[in-house]
Amino acid sequence: MTEKSEHKDSFRCGYVAVLGRPNVGKSTLMNHILGQKVSITSRKPQTTRHRVLGIYTDEDAQILFVDTPGIHRKEARSINRYMNRAASSSMTDVDVLLFVVDGTQWTDDDELVLEKLSHAKGKKILFINKVDKLADKEEVLPHIAHITEQCDFDAVFPGSALRGYNLDELTKTLKKWLPEGDLFYPEDYITDRSERFMAAELIREKLMRSLGEEIPYSSTVEIEQFKFNDKGVLTISGLILVERSGQKAIIIGKGGQRLKQIGRDARIEMEELFDSKVFLELWVKVKDGWADDERALKSLGYDDYR
Repeated sequence: MTEKSEHKDSFRCGYVAVLGRPNVGKSTLMNHILGQKVSITSRKPQTTRHRVLGIYTDEDAQILFVDTPGIHRKEARSINRYMNRAASSSMTDVDVLLFVVDGTQWTDDDELVLEKLSHAKGKKILFINKVDKLADKEEVLPHIAHITEQCDFDAVFPGSALRGYNLDELTKTLKKWLPEGDLFYPEDYITDRSERFMAAELIREKLMRSLGEEIPYSSTVEIEQFKFNDKGVLTISGLILVERSGQKAIIIGKGGQRLKQIGRDARIEMEELFDSKVFLELWVKVKDGWADDERALKSLGYDDYR
């Protein structure tokens, strides 16, 4: 652990929960500030299923970003209830609550998050994402007024997570509002998640990006082997679970081509992330009803609200 004496006397450290409905850009925002992908992203809602800690450290502060699953009203299955619990539990014991919304779009799920935020303690920031896509930037003003009438925010930032617009100012404000204290994690840490977890998430990201609407939500990934050999080659065996045999066939694709492409795309990012040559093997298995089975979810790692 790096000693506080190496930093300024006023060094600050604390937690920031990144909250919002699905698909508003929470993970993109955190990844951009960190300068590295810690949370996977795709255009599909509910890509993020777990709480993921992203650790930002500079000479002034250490910001512990808690990226959360998107909060949503429709809890059709056990996995949806898990994601909502994971996100809602992140509102406690944090220093700052960062509410991310998608431009001027507003849904019932946004309303649900806002309702939860209005009862939460801590500094609150409203981040209006994707303002770069608005033809008339002035149209965001009545939208901001509507939101801030319902909840007392300490600051409002229009910006763009993807383009990095206004993220420097956001980061400065976050650091200012953290309590003074020593590092919680060594300054070279970027997340507290294991390499096995990151490998599973990268595979799932490629599934999300390469398949249609239904199948990604009926699939999950389990890492069965994660081992370096004596030549420094990392062997990873990933098991993709789906709920029906038809889904298995779609993921595999004609002549196994889709599964091979998913594997290639995941392996390229893994080699960069783990700084090693990677040998990746993927299998697809049918496990009926896994997403609506509490016991199965726990065995697959959907049981933590850290």
